[in-house]
Amino acid sequence: MIDFGGFSLNSLDYILIVDREFTIVYNTRLDKRLNIDFSDEDKINYINRNLFEVYPTIDKKTSSIVESMRTGEIVVRKSQKFKDFKGIFYITNNVTIPIVRKGIIVGAVELTKDVKTIYNVKNENVNMVIDREEDDITNNIAADDSKFTFDDIITNDEKMLKIIEYAKTMSLSKNPTLIYGETGTGKEVFVQSMINYSGISRKKVVIQNCAALPQNLIESILFGTYKGAYTGAENRKGLFEEADGGIIFLDELSTLPYDVQGKLLRVLQDGSFRPVGSNIEKSVSVKIIAAMNVDPMEAIKNMQLRKDLFYRLSGGMIYLPPLRERKKDITLFVDNYIKMYNNMYGKKVCGITGKVENIFQEYDWEGNIRELRHIVESMVSISQGSELDVEQLPAYMYDRVYNTGKKEKTILEFENRFEKEEYNFNKIIMDKEIELIKRVMSLSGGNKTRAAELLGIPRQTLKYKIDKYKLN
Repeated sequence: MIDFGGFSLNSLDYILIVDREFTIVYNTRLDKRLNIDFSDEDKINYINRNLFEVYPTIDKKTSSIVESMRTGEIVVRKSQKFKDFKGIFYITNNVTIPIVRKGIIVGAVELTKDVKTIYNVKNENVNMVIDREEDDITNNIAADDSKFTFDDIITNDEKMLKIIEYAKTMSLSKNPTLIYGETGTGKEVFVQSMINYSGISRKKVVIQNCAALPQNLIESILFGTYKGAYTGAENRKGLFEEADGGIIFLDELSTLPYDVQGKLLRVLQDGSFRPVGSNIEKSVSVKIIAAMNVDPMEAIKNMQLRKDLFYRLSGGMIYLPPLRERKKDITLFVDNYIKMYNNMYGKKVCGITGKVENIFQEYDWEGNIRELRHIVESMVSISQGSELDVEQLPAYMYDRVYNTGKKEKTILEFENRFEKEEYNFNKIIMDKEIELIKRVMSLSGGNKTRAAELLGIPRQTLKYKIDKYKLN
């Protein structure tokens, strides 16, 4: 038994492994002992995603994983509090060990003890303390997000400048606003900028990710409950009532069930609704800002968005173009992120080489600004010089560039830094996904709904992967 600051290796709850780009390659957090009901889709979402997307509340400045990979030392951290992307709250003790290969830090292993689980088992009353700590974390997150203003939006693109001016106008209007665009285009920054520009008190702002709501509780969370509506139900305000006189932001609107969208439409039309189990109408005055990462017309076609709800929102729509359509901004983002991560990692990077700049300009940026940010962070964190060069590019990006036929000498030399293609974890997973999707689509005669059922995943997820791999 090895002791690390008061807890031992023989009492671990789970292990987390990330590569040098902070991509999660192994995660045993899906543990039945935690009494968390994870679907197959959830399990997929906890692997092969960036650590800070899966656990968005982890502060990179204090993260034990970041510190371990930056210093190359074992880091012990107690009572680390964070939430995952589904809103599940954790308190953990961690031992983080860097993975070093041929003198280069290529990842990290984190050994974790779930302290919240232990406390819940030993003392049920401590739940009240945990809840208060959880509220503190939520408030801190909101405070950080609330700092975004329109001045924080980096752009030289004429279309984006016009969009910003339109968003300012909509910020002062009572009409609802629908912001849509691909993942990573900056919808959250726009929403927070609009909230700040509106002048409405933060105490009257409610933010909810619709995809994180339990399906059987969505309606009661949004519209409240009436005592006796179901076993254990009490008179409780919903989010709309909490936001009365202010703003409610509904992220991932297209994940709301059709019937709930119908109730939302009524709130948009006349400001009225009925709590679950009540016959009494309630009225609110709330500005609704919604966001989604799919095109509204595509969402209507796929039965993800009600047509009548779309028409009500269409008067205030804001489309955020993908990064590949505003490539003049890439240099601005790169310079900004280099400065940011120089401070975080104690580096002195001045810029990127011409070869990297050419790659960045020709790259498709499927993950948009978020992907660019993670790539620059990864490159800065492992850089030893004053310029970011091809050899610091993440392996997956090299694969994409190489597969498009770009065989410059420097890129070919870069290949030797990594395992051969047949050992590339991400590529193996991608190839298997493509093979399986093709086979099932063939069996289903091209019917996406049937194919999704056979694969055991939501139709929306299948559609996303078909588009991602360009299998149409």
